[in-house]
Amino acid sequence: MGAAWSAPCPVLVVDAGGTLVEANPAAHSLFSHQSGNDFAEGGLPHWLATAHGSLRATGTPSAAAASGAVAGRTFAAHPSPGEGGSVVWWLVEDTDLRSAQQALLGERERTALLADISGALLSSLNVDRCTEVTARMAADHLADAAVIVAPARGRRHSLTYARAGGALSRTVAQVEAAAVPGLAEALQGFPPVPTRWIDPDGLPEWALPPGFDGPIGSVIITPLPGHGVPAGVLILLRAGTRRAFTDGEEVFAGLFAARAGAALSAARLYAEQATITATLLRELLPPRLERVHGVEYAGAFRASQDHELVGGDFYDVHPGADPTKETFVVLGDVAGKGLEAAVLTGKIRSVLHALLPLSGDHRQVLTLLNNALLDSHHTRFATLVLASVRRRADQVELRLTSAGHLPPLIIRGDGRVEEADTGGTLVGALPEITARSADVVLAPGETCLLYTDGVTEARGGPLGDQLYGEARLQAALRECARMPAGAVVERVQMLAAQWLGDGSHDDLATLAITNSAVGDGPGRVVDGHRDRPARRARR
Repeated sequence: MGAAWSAPCPVLVVDAGGTLVEANPAAHSLFSHQSGNDFAEGGLPHWLATAHGSLRATGTPSAAAASGAVAGRTFAAHPSPGEGGSVVWWLVEDTDLRSAQQALLGERERTALLADISGALLSSLNVDRCTEVTARMAADHLADAAVIVAPARGRRHSLTYARAGGALSRTVAQVEAAAVPGLAEALQGFPPVPTRWIDPDGLPEWALPPGFDGPIGSVIITPLPGHGVPAGVLILLRAGTRRAFTDGEEVFAGLFAARAGAALSAARLYAEQATITATLLRELLPPRLERVHGVEYAGAFRASQDHELVGGDFYDVHPGADPTKETFVVLGDVAGKGLEAAVLTGKIRSVLHALLPLSGDHRQVLTLLNNALLDSHHTRFATLVLASVRRRADQVELRLTSAGHLPPLIIRGDGRVEEADTGGTLVGALPEITARSADVVLAPGETCLLYTDGVTEARGGPLGDQLYGEARLQAALRECARMPAGAVVERVQMLAAQWLGDGSHDDLATLAITNSAVGDGPGRVVDGHRDRPARRARR
């Protein structure tokens, strides 16, 4: 036993009955720091007594059972046979190894939790949803309750409350940030103050979730970092019956807040961009058309990509101030498609709107628009058809001017289809504009159709490579005699879609101007005013 007694590790000799008979100096020193209640009847720690009993019963060492703690340190116990049936237990300390293993396990758990948190937060770009997920996960995994303080709107903050296992709630309140240590700084994105600086008893009522009645023992207030601007503040509350937040938990709360802040900031940025996009789109979308001064208007637009709402084709109807004034109508086609073409479309529509006082002179309007486009940074050009419309008695008079565009088609009451005798140069390409206007009169039931080349150049048909063409369009329009404007537009769009099938196509725009003063039906005009609800443009 000399080697055992000189060994640096604790060594115990245990007889067959499980009683400690000898121990080396290292073991004596170790056991002197252990409480008497931690020893079994034979003088061994409980875990070692259990391992010794298992060894005597089976005759086979059980490595898993022979490990445990003594005096706050952990050991692995290795048995070897001794004299007279005794067993010598060698206690090898592995405190540092187990601490490292526990730290690694805890880090893995925290990493997995952060991954779950990131997945849950990034699954939605809705600000309210991200805020609710943040509050819920913080309450369930980090504390007993959580409060999200959103950035101020005016003098008020949106507050989201969550309790572990409880319901979420939201409110808006005026928050006195200076009354809570670290809150004013966190709202500005500064690092959090240490938990020990915050007096839980000094928290105002708004900082406590509804139904959270127990005493507060510990508080963490940490900012939710955003993209340049803080996304808010996270307040974590732990009940007084539990231990206070540790330094490690404060660090982990900061990591959680960083993930949550990034998600909330991305959601807010998306919401702002979506609002801006929706506002801009409202200005680019085709207008809703209606009957004006006894003349019926209907239009339809289909973008080159089905998921898009805007493109390079457009139309507008600017009503005259009263029935005696002309209504100014324009349909155009900007070279190209998609958002870039839509931007130039918006500029052209804005310029034409500014030129409304001059709309009676089509050539002057086209000249001024041409100059504006030549002076801009855009390199695209456009084709246009302008129409000035006025009702006189039961007839509708039109003055039509084409600027490089397909001539309008006139659908007569007897089914004949005529091309308006108008033409000119396109806009935004040449320094000089030439234009020839045509005067057209629509009798009751007759229609003037303005359309873009997306209709006639639609490629499809039985073989998939044929253009729809003007001949097919005119043949189809012969069947539209005396139809309402909306029916004519819908018919043309439907035929073009059928011809295209699933093939690609350019933007398609159509606008019908109809003299609907026929008989006593729905299109009758009374005193030159609208007498039925407005027809909306198909989009």
